[in-house]
Amino acid sequence: MSHLNPFLDPSRQEELYGRASRLTERTSTLMRAKRAGPPVPGTVVDLVRSHHADADELGVVLDIGCGRGTSSLVLKRLLRPRRLVGLDSSSSLLAQARQRVQEPTGPHVDFLRGDFHALPLPAEVCDVIVAAFCLYHASRPHDVLAQFARVLAPGGLAVLVTKGIDSYREMDELVAEIGLDVRATQHESLYAAAHSSNLAGLATSSLDVVTIHDEDHTFVFDGNDHLAQYLATTPKYQFGPDLYGRPEALSAILHELRPDQPLTTRSLITFVVAGRKGERG
Repeated sequence: MSHLNPFLDPSRQEELYGRASRLTERTSTLMRAKRAGPPVPGTVVDLVRSHHADADELGVVLDIGCGRGTSSLVLKRLLRPRRLVGLDSSSSLLAQARQRVQEPTGPHVDFLRGDFHALPLPAEVCDVIVAAFCLYHASRPHDVLAQFARVLAPGGLAVLVTKGIDSYREMDELVAEIGLDVRATQHESLYAAAHSSNLAGLATSSLDVVTIHDEDHTFVFDGNDHLAQYLATTPKYQFGPDLYGRPEALSAILHELRPDQPLTTRSLITFVVAGRKGERG
């Protein structure tokens, strides 16, 4: 198995995102563990309403890294732009997004397959760009942000969302301590390319930062079975080939190695709101 950061390793993209079910399993298991922290799409909507001058009359809203369309549906229903565009590189995820967001009424919605290093959109067309939990997948984040600046309309806003570089550290420590992956605390963070401490600095390469908003999110995995379901889908750890992607096998080993008790872990979520250069002097 490659030792590159999985999120930046081209050879692992099909494994990570070729099947929508894999992402569904990871996110649903994580959300079942969530105990503190508001829903991220709702915070995005609140930030747009607070900082966009025409939040009630938006034209195009672009949801980058839209995945299965979870945030796209919230943006469509609550912001009600004239047009919502979801963009992702995974055909499998986009197919699920189309099914989820298809509604007989409301704004026009398009889902496009594309690379955020080269957005398939003309210049100055987007009133709002949302990039939630996707910039740490960028091999060249400065190029991505330059693309945001190119397609952002006058007066437009970009809302960038990422995680703290040491998110879920308590899980890393447990995995190392019980020997599932003794180097778990030493692997590069999955969020190294764009994390809470560097996101605003990255944004200033092409945009002007308007505000930064941080939230602490807490997750409690209620026992070994729940924990195994998440560990089986996260790409960070280096498990043996007979364990990766197999929650039943991981659960059996966890029951041998630790008491069946909860694990509490945390993540800092950072929102950076930015606009076009020179517009908010």
